[in-house]
Amino acid sequence: MEKIKIGIIICDRYHTCAGGKCFRSLQQREGAFEIYKDQEVEIAGYTTCGGCPGGNIEYAPAEMKKNGVTHVHLATGLLVGYPPCPRLHYFEKFITEKYGMKVIFGTHPIPQKYYTTHQNLKTWNTPFMQQAIQPTLTDEETRLSYD
Repeated sequence: MEKIKIGIIICDRYHTCAGGKCFRSLQQREGAFEIYKDQEVEIAGYTTCGGCPGGNIEYAPAEMKKNGVTHVHLATGLLVGYPPCPRLHYFEKFITEKYGMKVIFGTHPIPQKYYTTHQNLKTWNTPFMQQAIQPTLTDEETRLSYD
């Protein structure tokens, strides 16, 4: 079985994040990492978007690709921060078209506290956001374990 090399791009608001939830969810194949449940995976890149408007998106995937990355995860923080990143669609399109890499929205499952807030505020009620959060939606018990 061929190892899949992934890269993770996080929101710069969380630039001090050590990646604990992302790494835990990859080990447990939860959230967006569930797609790798029967595959060997290696994290070969981890960085921020570079801050609004996402200047690092132009360059970071090139470095990741040099290290064998084929799948880029736009971290859950980009989906659940308030407001959610308004550039997700552009990031996906750019990375896919320029670098030929697969882009996946999310990493770890959405924590329950964020799920509740965004449901109440209706911030995910667009067709794009409904699609984007799908890989990170889980049951309430799992969401609570990521609070």
